[in-house]
Amino acid sequence: MKMLEYIGKRAASAILVIAIIAVSLFLIFYMLPTNPAQLSCGKPCSVEQLNRVSAFMGTDKPWYVQLWNYLQGIFVGRVFGSGGAAVVCSAPCLGYSFRLNEPVTQLILDRFPVTASIAVGAAVLWLIIGVFFGVVSAIARGTWIDKGILGISAVGISSPSYLIGLLAVIMFALKLRIFPSGGYVSFQQNPLEWLYHLLLPWLVLAILSAAGYTRIARSQMIDELGQDYIRTARSKGLPESTVVLKHALRNAMLPVLTIFGLDLGGLLGGAVLTEKVFSMQGLGTLLLDSVSNLDLQVLVGATLFAAVLVIVANLIVDIGYSLLDPRVVLHR
Repeated sequence: MKMLEYIGKRAASAILVIAIIAVSLFLIFYMLPTNPAQLSCGKPCSVEQLNRVSAFMGTDKPWYVQLWNYLQGIFVGRVFGSGGAAVVCSAPCLGYSFRLNEPVTQLILDRFPVTASIAVGAAVLWLIIGVFFGVVSAIARGTWIDKGILGISAVGISSPSYLIGLLAVIMFALKLRIFPSGGYVSFQQNPLEWLYHLLLPWLVLAILSAAGYTRIARSQMIDELGQDYIRTARSKGLPESTVVLKHALRNAMLPVLTIFGLDLGGLLGGAVLTEKVFSMQGLGTLLLDSVSNLDLQVLVGATLFAAVLVIVANLIVDIGYSLLDPRVVLHR
């Protein structure tokens, strides 16, 4: 019951935060001096044409009415215009791109598999690599192995992802021709080609991100290995592998998982630089295009979607935290 109560409270908090973000995004973007109707009307645009476009898009109404229509559209959908020219945006309606003539939700769903493929694969790699070398570095503290891992991780942390991505493309795609230089093939179309096109982006992201995770895992493992319960476990004659993996690593993983969830959620919202370097049309590219074209509907919808992913990832991490350490539930 304590666990269910804890999960319920965390889920309610997440829903409240999402609602606040949705309202804030609307007020920030739709209250800007830029007029969405003017952008859709184009040039030249007479006063009569602008009024018709504003009425069609619903931007001629007071801001609170626009806000209500926007929030209502997320749950029940909405209709832009009337009569035979009306545009139906089915729930969940995150807006409608009049520039692309497509619902924002559909644009996101079309691009999300690309971003998710990049993010999840890279995240699994950097978590495994980072934690592994962090544990090794902590166990070999003060030795040349520890110093070597710290040195390499320092290089990884300080290296800009955009530069490393370009160098990887030049070396492994253009020079050695081991990997393709870019593009994306869906998993349903060809699983092997999907894997082949994603390996290089995964490796680039994983190596850069694993450097930070190595240092975090090392620091946490050193702290845990110095705790009294570890000395007690060793005094009982438990194998060192059991002490390290079953006892120390379990507690050391708690802060690592917290950061991992936030990083993964943020990356799922759009791997902007990676998508650009490897010519993949994901959510990051969609966001950049919406900014450059001032497509406010897409900008608000994609930003809200990215925020929801971060919040959901944080919720999952909190639940995982409570499973790894039940004391979290008792102290909340």
